[in-house]
Amino acid sequence: MALKDQAAIITGASSGIGWGVAEELDSAGMKLVLTGRRVERLERLAANLADCLIVPGDIAERRMPCRLIDAALERFGRCDVVFNNAGLMRVGRIEDVEVELMADMVRVNLEAATRMAYTALKHFKAAGSGHLVNVSSILGTKVRDTAGVYAATKYGIEALSEALRIELAKTDVKVSVIEPGLVRSELQDTFPVHPSQALGITQPLEPADIARCVRFILEQPPHVRIPVIMITPGEQPM
Repeated sequence: MALKDQAAIITGASSGIGWGVAEELDSAGMKLVLTGRRVERLERLAANLADCLIVPGDIAERRMPCRLIDAALERFGRCDVVFNNAGLMRVGRIEDVEVELMADMVRVNLEAATRMAYTALKHFKAAGSGHLVNVSSILGTKVRDTAGVYAATKYGIEALSEALRIELAKTDVKVSVIEPGLVRSELQDTFPVHPSQALGITQPLEPADIARCVRFILEQPPHVRIPVIMITPGEQPM
């Protein structure tokens, strides 16, 4: 399935998986709308891409999903893919947790992702086709102590995605989920002990590893559905 000249929105594009997916889809010839909160990062990424538009902002802002769809349609005349990736990861023991920080993570990881998903799918249904790729996690299938709220947001993404996939099964609108294991990114940089040390993983996944899997999902022919792909480092036993 040729991706050349299709248009994709990538949320959380200013680092990590979002950045890697932007580079991969650019190499496939796609036109991109990139969003994130760090303007300078988006500008640095965009400088190396062929055809893209940056729309800086907070994905948790209620109007942001509509802004992104409108920007894609105005700039490219189409929107074929939404890579629903923006997210936070905060963990902590009961006695140490800042509840408002956890609630903020829920707003970004689940509420904002839900708003982006429905906004994208309303457009795709009206257009007759499209592909939503939601980013979950290996912790959308398993739970570990101190990470319950993060896992809860990703379990929510899993349930939402499956229900949407079932609803859209007889249409040309696709819904897929990716479940990364440990990826080398900034997501856990604030942790007292980095997960790579805690889990004994010397070679985490790179954003480019995830990006290749996303491209694989998008390049399948129209009759093929890939509901879920889990991607883990070889050393990760979870």
